Amino acid sequence: MANQQLLPLSKKESKLYMAFLYVAFASLLIGGLMGLLQTLVRAGKFTLPFGINYYQILTVHGVILALVLTTFFIVGFQFSLMGKTTGISDKQLKVGWVSFWVMLIGTLITATMILLGEASVLYTFYAPLRAHPLFYIGLSLVIIGSWIAAFVNFRQLYVWKKAHKGQKSPLLAFMVNINMIMWVIASLGVAISVVFQFIPWSLGYGATINVLLSRTLFWYFGHPLVYFWLLPAYMAWYVIVPKVIGGKIFSDGLARLSFILFLMFSIPVGFHHQLTEPGINPTWKFIQVVLTFMVVVPTLMTAFSIFATFEITGRRKGYKSLFGWFKKLPWKDVRFLAPFIGMVAFIPGGIGGIINASHQLNALVHNTIWVTGHFHLTIATTVILTFFGITYWLVPVLTNRKLTPKINRLGIIQSFIWAVGMLIMSASMHIEGLLGAPRRSAFSNYGGADQVSVWINYQIAQAVGGTILFIGILLMVYIFIKLAFFAPRGEEEYPIAEEEEDAMPTPKVLENWKLWIGITIALILFAYTIPMIDIIQHSPPGSVPFDFPIGR
Repeated sequence: MANQQLLPLSKKESKLYMAFLYVAFASLLIGGLMGLLQTLVRAGKFTLPFGINYYQILTVHGVILALVLTTFFIVGFQFSLMGKTTGISDKQLKVGWVSFWVMLIGTLITATMILLGEASVLYTFYAPLRAHPLFYIGLSLVIIGSWIAAFVNFRQLYVWKKAHKGQKSPLLAFMVNINMIMWVIASLGVAISVVFQFIPWSLGYGATINVLLSRTLFWYFGHPLVYFWLLPAYMAWYVIVPKVIGGKIFSDGLARLSFILFLMFSIPVGFHHQLTEPGINPTWKFIQVVLTFMVVVPTLMTAFSIFATFEITGRRKGYKSLFGWFKKLPWKDVRFLAPFIGMVAFIPGGIGGIINASHQLNALVHNTIWVTGHFHLTIATTVILTFFGITYWLVPVLTNRKLTPKINRLGIIQSFIWAVGMLIMSASMHIEGLLGAPRRSAFSNYGGADQVSVWINYQIAQAVGGTILFIGILLMVYIFIKLAFFAPRGEEEYPIAEEEEDAMPTPKVLENWKLWIGITIALILFAYTIPMIDIIQHSPPGSVPFDFPIGR
């Protein structure tokens, strides 16, 4: 990134990037309300009115937050990164709008089906639960729209490299393209499943569906989906946060290598979500668990790089004791504080991920609410708090407004509200999961079983945490509206850090796209070819659709 010219963002560009953010924050409000209702129902203290089904709001919560909020925010944020570092032509801008409208139309179709009670199948839409065909068609459009955005990003980098022959590509553009390559390769699995299995089956053209094949194709996509959410947060940690604290990027080469490793090892690992699933040879489950643990390497590289930046920056500002530099960090700047809380949450979140991927421990926690707690710690805390931190500088940049001291203070309050609410909710989910409580279920006393009396206090704690979180959502949406429409006019910096002046040169091999994509595809073929042939040849008879107790 060093010494590379950053480009101005035009009004036309800003309008496109903000359009994605508007949808993201509308999703946050709707999905958050559904989350609050869920926790109240599970606590046994609230009954949904008007015949609304618990699984209806559970599906809205999952789809709107896990798929819509994240995808719209990521695509909009990444478009702005590409526009700032490589530029965007008018033609690319038009295609960017096409991606937005395709994604939005798909979202509206899917949301309508869920709200009509025609698709209460949760965000994993596991077969043999059957939803209305339009639910699957809408989801397909969201993915197709994101592919269009991805190919705009690929084109942007290609054009830049053609105009800058022999030069190293901007680090953020490199990161965006890694993330979108991973997204396109991974989402092929769910696209194949939806187009060739779910849509014909839901339309009545197929009497049965191969359940194991559909779940395997989902998790081929489902685990790299987590990294699709996480890598934009890493982009902010590697490049944006150093600028916010007055420092520089620790190592351009290390950052690129960590993203390459995420590309290679995030996709061929889906079987660790299916460790309890019959029909998959244990050898292949073991191989994919080993590949899962390889992701620990770039994760630790990232942690080392980020905290090295913190220490170097603090010591340059005069602190010399072992941890004195820690005091110098800008704790009163919400652009730093929100992502930092997210980083801290990733420590127990990452440990929980290792537990989930371990065969014996997975047998203990699988299908318990422990997994939901892990999900809320990693995605809803680490990723979303970092997205909030990005919002505090990105929205003012795009709307030509100022992040005032008052909004900054509100942001700090919001960050602590979010952290406290998530700590209460996630911790109680983890503990309740260890006590055997199931996930995905509404409130039940299970016939008065003694075990349930142990769970109920943790479910009430989740309702308390959920209520605090919803207050945090209301405050965040208020801040977003304030920054977008009502904050004073002015200019804010788009914070992109430079490399250290004496940084080691970045090895050219790190930009050898054919090499890294080739290795990624080879690893995927190695991990999936034989088990997929085995699944297709030896699966039990397919299942007829189930529309009750949940489904259509």
